[in-house]
Amino acid sequence: MRLDKYLKVSRLIKRRTVACDACNAGRVAVNGRPEKPSYEVRVGDRIEISFGEKKAAVEVVLIEETQKKDEAREMYRYV
Repeated sequence: MRLDKYLKVSRLIKRRTVACDACNAGRVAVNGRPEKPSYEVRVGDRIEISFGEKKAAVEVVLIEETQKKDEAREMYRYV
């Protein structure tokens, strides 16, 4: 699954276009490297997102094409 779509489906970022813009701006890193929105996410990847001064680091646990809002947190765990 593409990185921008994973961020949207997992609800780490609300909209896919915002996720795409964040990736293009270099605010999203996977395994320590800034990645493009087209990066293929795999289970075990560590995603770091910069929200202004705040940072979030998660590990990919599950990859699903669609996910209900209540179950979206099962797709990752905070590191």
